[in-house]
Parts: sequence; C-alpha cells; structure tokens
Amino acid sequence: MGLFESAYTSGGDENLYDFLIVGAGIVGLSVGMHLLKEVPHAKLAIVEKEPEICRHQTGHNSGVIHSGIYYTPGSFKARFARIGSERLIAFCKENDIPYEQCGKLIVAVDEKELPWLENLYQRGLTNGLKIRMVDADEIHEIEPFVQGISGIYVPETGIVDFKRVAAVYAEEITAKNGEILTATQVQNVHTTKDFIELETNRGMYRAKYMINCAGLFSDKIAKLTGLKTDMIIVPFRGEYYELKEEKRYLVKNLVYPVPNPELPFLGVHFTRMIDGHVHIGPNAVLGFRREAYKKTDINIKELAETLSFKGFWKMAQTYMGKGVKEMVRSFSRKAFLKNVQKYFPQIEASDLTPSSAGVRAQALTKEGQLFDDFYILEAERSFHIGNAPSPAATASLEIGSYIAHLVKNKIHTIGKEDVHV
Repeated sequence: MGLFESAYTSGGDENLYDFLIVGAGIVGLSVGMHLLKEVPHAKLAIVEKEPEICRHQTGHNSGVIHSGIYYTPGSFKARFARIGSERLIAFCKENDIPYEQCGKLIVAVDEKELPWLENLYQRGLTNGLKIRMVDADEIHEIEPFVQGISGIYVPETGIVDFKRVAAVYAEEITAKNGEILTATQVQNVHTTKDFIELETNRGMYRAKYMINCAGLFSDKIAKLTGLKTDMIIVPFRGEYYELKEEKRYLVKNLVYPVPNPELPFLGVHFTRMIDGHVHIGPNAVLGFRREAYKKTDINIKELAETLSFKGFWKMAQTYMGKGVKEMVRSFSRKAFLKNVQKYFPQIEASDLTPSSAGVRAQALTKEGQLFDDFYILEAERSFHIGNAPSPAATASLEIGSYIAHLVKNKIHTIGKEDVHV
C-alpha cells in the first residue's frame, strides 16, 4: 500500500500520490528510481513540462563520465562524481549500455599554467583518483597530435550517451508502476497540512512529498513553495563546434585545458563522443532566456529577472573581461580557432562546423557568487535540488540515492497517523 491509506481506500483518487517529482531529466529520473527502491509500494509520478524526457541539460550533455578531479575535496561534487562514476559504469555493464573508460588528458600549453596544474594534481590525489603527471613525450604517446608541455592523465574518465542511461532509469520506474507524466507543466504549488498540491496545465495533483528536480526552473519551483533561497538560476549557453569527419583522427579521446582557478568554467576542450563524433567547446555566454539554445533565443521577462538580480551585477563586475572574450568567441570563428590551435595547431577554420549548444543551469547567489557545489534544500513537504550542473549526470545515481534516503528518513520521523510504510 502507499504511504497514506486515503490514496487507496477513499475512492482511489488517481491524482493523489505519495511522491511527485518535478522534472524528468536524468536527476529526476534517478530520484524516482531510487525512491521506488527505498519505498517499493509507493505511488509515484514525475511531472515533466516537455512532451518527452531529457529535453534539456541531459539531452544536451557532453557525454563525459567525470572523475571528480576538479572539485573541492569533501564537497558533494567531489564525492558524488567519484562514487557516482563507479556506480554509473557498473550500471552500464548491467544494462548493456555502451560506454568507454577512455581516459582524459589535461594539458598545460604555457609555463604560467604549471602551478595550476600541480595544484589540480594534488586535488585529484586528495579526491582519491589514480592520476599521474605526464611530460611532453608522454602527452604525445597518449594524444599524438596535441601540443603541450606537461599534463595530467586521468584514466577514470569515460564517455557514454546519458540519454540512453536516463531511458533505462525511466524503464525501471515504469516497471515498478511509477508514472511519467509528460506535457504537464507546473503552474503553481500549494502546501496544506496534509499535502503538497501541484497546479498544472492538466489539472491538480496532490502528494505527501514533492521533489524539485526542475533544473533550469528549479529556483522558480522552489519560490512557488514559499522557500527563500537567496539565489537564482542563471542560464549559460555552451556553444560547440564539431570536427569534420576527415579530421577526427586528431583527437583520440578527451583533451582538456588546465582550468584557471580564478575563472568559473573549464574553457574549450575536445571531446570524442560515444558515437565517434568529436565536439570542441564550449564557450560560455549568458543566455537571454532560460532555454537559450540559440543566440536569437530571447525572453524579455526571464532576461529582466536575471538583470534585476543584484548578484548578477556583482558577478558581472568580477568576470567582465572574461565575459567579453567569451562573447567575441561566440560570434567569431577566428577567435574561437585561436584558442583551439593552442592545443591542435593542425585544425583549421574549415575543419569546424557549428554543433548544437547546451544550457547550464547555474545557481547565482545575491553576493554574486556562482554556487560551486550541488545545493539541496529541504522544506516541510518538499525537497529541492537547487543547483545541479555538471557533473550531475555522472553523479545522478549518487544524487538519486542521497535524496531517496533524505525522503525516507523524513518519513520515519513524522507521526504514524501521517504515513503507513
């Protein structure tokens, strides 16, 4: 039976659930899958505004299984990426999902990057990774066409099609009688003594608990519940080029730059996808709407919300110079190519064709800080994943498991008259 008897004994209200999850991306699907493992007889549904699952961050993912080398030791990202990547690979094996643990090379091309490289190496060791430093000769053994003076080889990194992974999550949910309600957009949220109610374009749905996995709109869903987060989601469009087929041989696996610790994003990198295509990018530019996959995508209301948030201007002041350079690379293939040729001088402008872009849902605080970790909040009848950019796909199994345990623990701390597990 469900957590509460009325769902099954009082007329069988079909819109009454134990759990409602908002958002059918890879994280929301993982949460649903894990909740049905923790509470096998629960009545659960995922509501998704799009006509199909994984239309946004999951569907525009780079396909990289991240190791966790970049993240602050002890953070959610560091722990969840390392453990999550191991669990993800095991999951792929169990479900015959193609993947490759192909390894990644992080390359320094300039002397000034060497201290950053050393700091990154020490962080990777602290995070429990089996990495090694490589010199110029070893770089050429791993990636024969890369130009670099030193680097870090990260063997744990891999590649996979995350949409395929998410599809298996969805299959496991429906196999356990969970529902995925597509084309169902949340318009308002009401919290009563006994339920949380989602007002949607397809009617009212009620549940004991809601889990907010809405990605680009997670802050808006949180606000509808009355939760004050002191942050907003800012969309950053990541624009990619694809290397033409005749030049794919230049990039064997994954080649990344040494991240500048003073900047929030990794910079242009080279990614062989599981289907053999090679993507180069991204640059990172402000999206003029939440789902800004094209330069021409503009939503005046959403843009105004971003520009009126005082934290945005504090961030802009900090990163103004870098932001201008990113905009130049967005509109100038020549400027983009200059960055590419630091690593692969053999690549010419004619070798690059524009590819699909992705949008990163990045939480920004009112102090102007880009939130650097996964951010999970708890309210009376709701849980909110307020920040889950990369490596959320890699860490999806760990995030789902973590949230499911949070929810189950809360169930067991409230009165027996409220739940029946």
